[in-house]
Amino acid sequence: MACRISELVIDCADPERLAAFWSEVLGYVEQEREEDGSIAIGPADGGFGGPLPILILSPSDAPRTGKLRLHIDVSPTDRDQDAELERLLALGARRADVGQTGEENWHVLADPEGNEFCLLHTRLKPL
Repeated sequence: MACRISELVIDCADPERLAAFWSEVLGYVEQEREEDGSIAIGPADGGFGGPLPILILSPSDAPRTGKLRLHIDVSPTDRDQDAELERLLALGARRADVGQTGEENWHVLADPEGNEFCLLHTRLKPL
């Protein structure tokens, strides 16, 4: 048996704001709040240990320095890439430049705190 990714933890200045953003992006709901201010979000019909990883938005005052060493890639499920790009930008994502050439078939975006993520071209079936 191998491991599975069960959760991803994102340190952030404003867990409320990022939990709201990523919940809208992924169709997730709030699942738990910790005393330290962390907020767990995940699929409405699942949680820790389910088929999809949950996100933990954890408060941190530490400034981010440099490029992220890990980023999230998302794929549209119920619309094409162009329509999904417009939806994500309306939710508060913004375009980010990490040195792409302009020939890529994905879009590099940043969440409201500047964490880069990519919107891929391939449309996936919803789970």
